[in-house]
Amino acid sequence: MNGETTHAAKPWYREPWPWILMAGPAAVIVAGAVTVWLAVSSADGLVADDYYRRGLAINQEIRRDRAVLDLGIAASVEARNGVLRVRLTGGRAAPEALLAQLVHATRAGHDQRLRLARVAPGIYEALLPALPAGRWRLVLEDPRREWRIVKEGL
Repeated sequence: MNGETTHAAKPWYREPWPWILMAGPAAVIVAGAVTVWLAVSSADGLVADDYYRRGLAINQEIRRDRAVLDLGIAASVEARNGVLRVRLTGGRAAPEALLAQLVHATRAGHDQRLRLARVAPGIYEALLPALPAGRWRLVLEDPRREWRIVKEGL
């Protein structure tokens, strides 16, 4: 033996470098598969098939919001003891009832629709169901949907 040490040749899969070099591409393949799975399994919530109709509906809502200003209608809202009370001022003849939609800021499943009956001139009331905590928006409309008032917070 003239000072040389001989190493027995190991098979390639026992060496660390091939595995280290294959780890990067393997991670990319796994991440790509997860991305494809997410893209296929989730809905495109922000993409609307009927964008034209939605645009027309938005224009109609804007028209109804302006009608409130033109008619001089204002509303004050009070929610207390399980009763939603709305005091309506201004405008022409007061409707027999108001339609109210309680819209949760993040959970559409909690949204509520109420019909507020006129209990006195300009005063409307309805029983208010228990609402989960969160930000709420109140949309008041006349039954003919000629105008609407949007109030943030409840």
